[in-house]
Amino acid sequence: QVHLTESGGGSVLPGGSLTLSCVVQEDIISRYCMAWFRQAPGKEREAVALLHRYVAYGDSVKGRFTISKVNANNTLYLQMNSLKAEDTAMYFCAAFRAGSELCSFRQGAFNLWGQGTQVTVSS
Repeated sequence: QVHLTESGGGSVLPGGSLTLSCVVQEDIISRYCMAWFRQAPGKEREAVALLHRYVAYGDSVKGRFTISKVNANNTLYLQMNSLKAEDTAMYFCAAFRAGSELCSFRQGAFNLWGQGTQVTVSS
């Protein structure tokens, strides 16, 4: 079982920034569909960003969040800028093995999940 470990969450003021990291146990980043999801209390899990040979973003974070990776470090990142109170959630890193043509936000396809890291945006 491949393990995903998120870090970088915390509390930040509205308008602030945070960078989340997801360290992958094995060298899979270049071959897997990688993504960030989030879930706020009482709400359904929401797609944030995904990355394979291209990137895609959820509508609510476009222009503010950036997903990236460093293959050599087996690490996926999520740079979050201009944070809003509604960005408050538990953020999860997820992955599944697929070619880029099958990489999408379909949550059922993701079979590898991290434990999550909490992001709280509040004044």
